[in-house]
Amino acid sequence: MDTHVSWRVQVVVVAALAVTALAGLAVPFAWLVATLFGLGYSLSMVVTDLRARRVGTDVLAVLSLAVTLVVGEHLAGALIALMLGTGQALEGYARRRATRDLDALLARAPRTARVRRGGGVVSVPVDDVAVGDVVVVRSGEIVPVDGRLLEPGVFDESALTGEPLPVPREAGTMARGGVCNAGAAVAMCAVRTADRSAYAGVVRLAERALATTAPVARLADRFAVVLVPVALAVAGVAWWWAGDPVRAVAVLVTATPCPLLLAVPVAIAGGMSATSRRGVVVKDGAVLERLGRVRTAILDKTGTVTAGAPSVTEVLVAPGVTVNRALALAAAVESESPHVLATAVVTAARHAHLPVTPATAVRDVPGVGAGGVVEGLDVTVGRLVAEDPPDWARSALRRARLDAAGVVWVHVDRQPVAALLVRDELRPEAGRTLARLRAAGLDRLVLVTGDRGEVAEDVARVLGLDDVVADARPETKVERVRAEQRRAPTMAVGDRINDAPALAAADVGVAIAARGATATAQVADAVLTGEGIDRLADVVETARRAHGIAVQSAALGVGLSFVAMVAAACGFLVPAAGALVQELIDLLAVGNALRALRGATRVAVPITARRLITRFRAEHAELADARAAVRGAGDALSTGLTTDADTRIRAAHRVLVDRILPHERAEERELYPAVAPLVGGREGIAPMSRSHAEIERLAARLSRHLTGPLTADQVDDLRATLYGLDAVLTLHFAQEEQDYFVLAERER
Repeated sequence: MDTHVSWRVQVVVVAALAVTALAGLAVPFAWLVATLFGLGYSLSMVVTDLRARRVGTDVLAVLSLAVTLVVGEHLAGALIALMLGTGQALEGYARRRATRDLDALLARAPRTARVRRGGGVVSVPVDDVAVGDVVVVRSGEIVPVDGRLLEPGVFDESALTGEPLPVPREAGTMARGGVCNAGAAVAMCAVRTADRSAYAGVVRLAERALATTAPVARLADRFAVVLVPVALAVAGVAWWWAGDPVRAVAVLVTATPCPLLLAVPVAIAGGMSATSRRGVVVKDGAVLERLGRVRTAILDKTGTVTAGAPSVTEVLVAPGVTVNRALALAAAVESESPHVLATAVVTAARHAHLPVTPATAVRDVPGVGAGGVVEGLDVTVGRLVAEDPPDWARSALRRARLDAAGVVWVHVDRQPVAALLVRDELRPEAGRTLARLRAAGLDRLVLVTGDRGEVAEDVARVLGLDDVVADARPETKVERVRAEQRRAPTMAVGDRINDAPALAAADVGVAIAARGATATAQVADAVLTGEGIDRLADVVETARRAHGIAVQSAALGVGLSFVAMVAAACGFLVPAAGALVQELIDLLAVGNALRALRGATRVAVPITARRLITRFRAEHAELADARAAVRGAGDALSTGLTTDADTRIRAAHRVLVDRILPHERAEERELYPAVAPLVGGREGIAPMSRSHAEIERLAARLSRHLTGPLTADQVDDLRATLYGLDAVLTLHFAQEEQDYFVLAERER
């Protein structure tokens, strides 16, 4: 009946005990056999506890069975043995359900990979795949290693992230090991070996979770500190008062602590199952217990609350140059570069649907960056080379400093024509996730990052964090974790190798495995298998719920057992009846504990809403240049009403009327009714609808300005209108991405 014994064996043992108990009606000796079997099993549990230097609730089970033998209440002993066996079978069933999700994760691990070698495609063991190998993944196959796609593909990532819809991935983006190819066969270039992939780290943690017996007895033992002496005292008083040892036997029988022995591990195992279904692998039940008590979170910045890679946030251009033209020139030069900033430039051009033809005569330009010939023009991309930059470029430099952004300069014939502002943007789900963590009971959120102070402080202000530590080295992160632990149980979250020491030092270390940082996955107590951090809130909510259910189930069992003890002490329950009552108490406690298998309650997102969210999220990316045109028109007025400013204002008006306003109206008409039930009904979407009304008002104001030729006395109001539009659009887009678009990423 040990939890490591197969569930089928446990069922057979329970059936044998039931048959023995029934056989005792004809042959009473059978009850003695069942009692002796139960006593032997209970003694083995006590010995195990003593070896671990722990005295728990198993003592009561041993005493109950022993005294039934002493006073000859073999029927009661047989019922207790049956009760213990049934409880263990119920626990085995719960653990079987809890571990099947982890088993499925292990079963998905591919053993072979198809690699292009010697002019053909051969199948090799997955451990033989080297970095740089071209791996071919056929439709329906599991991606064996992390790789960069050489062609577009569609993938089923539900096993890792819970996302039910196939996810399209463009050429040049990453495909992670463990996802399933849901489209045509694709080729990819391996960027990590199988043992260093994100999926491998998750699999190793899953193996540890399955191999480790969760030390969850501490919670039960805390209850036992009260239950054991109370039961012994009540039994002693009942014996003394009635002068009948059978009365004491009845008390001990009703006090048999199966609710504690079974309900607590069942609830914790159920919580582990729920977290694994949500894309989080937890090392063992003790981790889940600690997660349920965490009150402080230490968060890394890069790759944790931010995307982890720079992206182009704005394109500032010289007079006479369009945003699309500047971006296309930069992408043409950078299209073959592996540099992270080059990837950001090319990605921005791809999102804007710009045709990019690789430049010719590409070269490194000392002190600048990269250069090449694009449509007969000498284009360089990188640092600013002008010693006396023009006014627009000085304005761009000021903007970059104020925004704590990096700048990629685009030159044509050594003259700057555009400044691309790049930042590591916040994850869209970061704000909602941290709000959920606070709602779950965390009262302190701290950002500890190696990044610059102004960047870290901007992030902390936007997310409403309680404290921020910038320019932090790995040892600084560990020191901060130690300091926070002195105040309250602390969780550390990170995704890179330099986060590993802090994760190891924290009460609970949580790694984000998407980037394949094996060091963090090795030392972490839990791993988020998806790219986002929304599952961080999922696991904390589920841990708190599982811990609460465990306490509730144990309290329910102990409370009912105490009532039964009083009834037995007063003579209302004989030992056999007490054993039956205790069996009913066990069923109630374990049945309540099984609720933890469901995890924290989440609202399902209908497929129609998910598709609309996907569509409008894509449109947000496509409208980046339109929004930049609005801001650029306002900037152009800084030198007065010039011909260039007039041209830009009218161009901004066109993109407002032709692209931005139709997008906003479609959201109001289609998206908002679909998401309203998920965000509190009409009241939940009212603030966003008010933003739409403000955008319409400002756009109409701009239209009235353009009913005739522009004059100098309109400049101030034009700038206020354009900058107002830019501010409202920026805030509105950010709110939609945080509050609505992340709904499509939530686990069901």
